Amino acid sequence: MKCGEPRRRTLNTVTESRIVLYYKFAPIKDPEAVKLWQQTLCRELGLKGRIIISEHGINGTVGGELSAVKSYAKQTRSYSPFRGTEFKWSEGTADQFPRLSVKVRPELVAFGVPEQVKVNADGIIGGGEHLKPQQVHELVEAKQREGVEVTFFDGRNAMEAQIGRFKNAVVPDTESTRDFITELDSGKYDHLKDQPVVTYCTGGIRCEVLSALMKDRGFEEVYQIDGGIVRYGETYQDAGYWEGELYVFDGRMNTRFSEDAKTLGECVNCSAATSRFFNCADRGCSNLQLYCADCSHIPATTRCEVCTARVAAEPGHPNQGNLGKQRRRLTSA
Repeated sequence: MKCGEPRRRTLNTVTESRIVLYYKFAPIKDPEAVKLWQQTLCRELGLKGRIIISEHGINGTVGGELSAVKSYAKQTRSYSPFRGTEFKWSEGTADQFPRLSVKVRPELVAFGVPEQVKVNADGIIGGGEHLKPQQVHELVEAKQREGVEVTFFDGRNAMEAQIGRFKNAVVPDTESTRDFITELDSGKYDHLKDQPVVTYCTGGIRCEVLSALMKDRGFEEVYQIDGGIVRYGETYQDAGYWEGELYVFDGRMNTRFSEDAKTLGECVNCSAATSRFFNCADRGCSNLQLYCADCSHIPATTRCEVCTARVAAEPGHPNQGNLGKQRRRLTSA
């Protein structure tokens, strides 16, 4: 056991824990039945996390004791549509999720265009070419010899890119995944349609869909990083084209690939370097902002501009009011 590795104490033992991130695109005839199976499986194994199921497949992040997570991965792969699912492992525990959530949705990733997403047993139909991390470097170097620049295109919300992104990446103006449709149809990226574009996102699932949507809109040479930023970072840590830290959707909120990771984020109050995201004191706040340790009292005691405007517009909304407790577990800057 390495120093600092997550452990979960029981009455007589100390047990390793892990978090896994995964997805699989495949046609699902009865998403509700798969939901019930996944709920039962996770509860029996003592896992917590978030799982989305749709007619297009499954997308999840779960955590718990190592043996339970291994059993979960094995049993999930035993279902024929999910055979071959790749699980990306990281340190963490079930306690980094508030609960187990398993839901059926029209899309695995909410671009808002389920009718434009087509899948078969091999995955997304018409998506960008998959590149292993080393193939990304080979592509960039080959294109440079031809005098052509490769553009990295961020497939995440713009907020996530504040603390980490690929060098010189294009970061679309997106607050949610649904904003990508407006961005792509705006014309502002049309100059890239005849250029090599490498899309990237956390674990790869958003780029499976994004790259297909881009190709449908006339982007001719679109790639995606196999396994996303997670797999790239495991391969190159901070010695490649990635810079900064990775935003993650659990209690850790961000993770580093090495001790050499740069801190790219800036405190919204004083501009000090930080990677710590906070909600404001309002119960309904969903507006994550970066604050350094010296300024962390501000979101803990005041409303942000977004929530202030919402309170003014809807003073009687049931989500208004101070939360009264810490909303998120915070990581070091």
